[in-house]
Amino acid sequence: MVDNHVAVDIRTSFGKGAARKLRAAGKIPAVVYGHGSDPLHVALPAHETTLIARRANALIELKMTEGEQLVLIKDIQRDPVRQIIEHLDLVIVRKGEKVTVDISVHVEGEPYSGTMVQLEHSTVSVEAEATHIPEYVTVNVDGLEEGAQIRAGELVLPDGATLVSDADMLVLSIQQPPKIVEPEPGAAAEGEAGGEGAEGSAPTEGGDSGGDSGDSDSGGSDSGGE
Repeated sequence: MVDNHVAVDIRTSFGKGAARKLRAAGKIPAVVYGHGSDPLHVALPAHETTLIARRANALIELKMTEGEQLVLIKDIQRDPVRQIIEHLDLVIVRKGEKVTVDISVHVEGEPYSGTMVQLEHSTVSVEAEATHIPEYVTVNVDGLEEGAQIRAGELVLPDGATLVSDADMLVLSIQQPPKIVEPEPGAAAEGEAGGEGAEGSAPTEGGDSGGDSGDSDSGGSDSGGE
């Protein structure tokens, strides 16, 4: 079942300038593709779409004048500073068909006292029915001792999902926390002694060379996927 229904506009203007105007008007430019159809350029409401995109592998029912189209959010391009969505890639899916997606690995439980979890891969690839994509796979590490490893093939996937990632891929391991190396007592004393012989050196003038070179306006760049 798809809960996200969004009314979209068809885009007829393209390029960075047109995309900037869309975003200023509270819209997100996007392209819809898949199933052999020609790419369709659309604009989605920014606030509503941003809330939907918080969930990984979100499905959206696009409402257009010529009908509705079920799509999966395949790629999100964000502004590197403000983290707002600048562009979306939406792939057409059909109810009942299977799709390959990445789902996150959720770790629960506590390993043996004095050890820690080293997560090697935070996601795994699975195949699932388009309208029943699992949000995550859970891994229980309760009581696992140092040296224990869990590979992708050992994961208990949600119902209806099958593993696509290599079964031998290491997902996590149980390790000892890294040791903090304390400096030897003599090292600090030697460092202090080495700094006392510089009293005769005079400060040089004009030491602030090039301090203003970083004031150029770099500006933000629009996504090239418009």
